[in-house]
Amino acid sequence: MVKEIVYRTAAEAKGGGRNGQSATLDGALGVTLSVPKEMGGEGKGNNPEQLFAVGYAACYLGALRFAASNEKIGEVPAEATVQAEVGIGPRAEGGFGIAVTLTVHLPGVERQVAQRMVERGHFICPYSNAIKGNVHVVTILA
Repeated sequence: MVKEIVYRTAAEAKGGGRNGQSATLDGALGVTLSVPKEMGGEGKGNNPEQLFAVGYAACYLGALRFAASNEKIGEVPAEATVQAEVGIGPRAEGGFGIAVTLTVHLPGVERQVAQRMVERGHFICPYSNAIKGNVHVVTILA
């Protein structure tokens, strides 16, 4: 559980959910949502899985940098990247679930050091903590 909230944001969805509009209440971000073609939609807008992928990739890269700096593990190079692939499908129990693959590129970082950063990144990242035990996450150190 969070000990103290240091930042909070809010968003609202309107229209048809996956076929509608969604925006932060402060107006900083707004998107038109559309069901992906693979799920029977037009695919002309964004979808929640894309938004989750963007957020998780950015958050996890930030967690890697935090771990490297605060725990003196090493240095994350400026050209480091995290790619997040998010899939959605039906669950055996009913409803839908997501699965995530994170591909981490840490060029020039020794493999053992990079592996430690990846492990600590999951410990620090709020997305990783939020979905732990509920979403299958595969992390690839490329």
